[in-house]
Amino acid sequence: MYKELKPETVLEKINRNEHIVILDVREQEEWESGHIAGARHIPLGQIAKALNELDPRHETIIVCRSGNRSGQACGFLSNMGYNVANMTGGMSKWPGNIVYGK
Repeated sequence: MYKELKPETVLEKINRNEHIVILDVREQEEWESGHIAGARHIPLGQIAKALNELDPRHETIIVCRSGNRSGQACGFLSNMGYNVANMTGGMSKWPGNIVYGK
């Protein structure tokens, strides 16, 4: 099981400097069109191959465009023992600053 977090809650966690990882699972073109500063980028289709890049002890908040792909990633990672949360509404609801490019 995994948590669902509103984008505003994620922004508050970032602003409080909580020790979290933001993981963006969108495709490269979507990532370059705007992402959360400091986020990691691993497209959904590559998650299984990148498990060693994630630490199951740290809370990882997963984002995509709308919350669908991030929910899929959360389901997979939570079943593997990772501490994950899905940002509901995805980047389409993100209230914070956006970084563009790679």
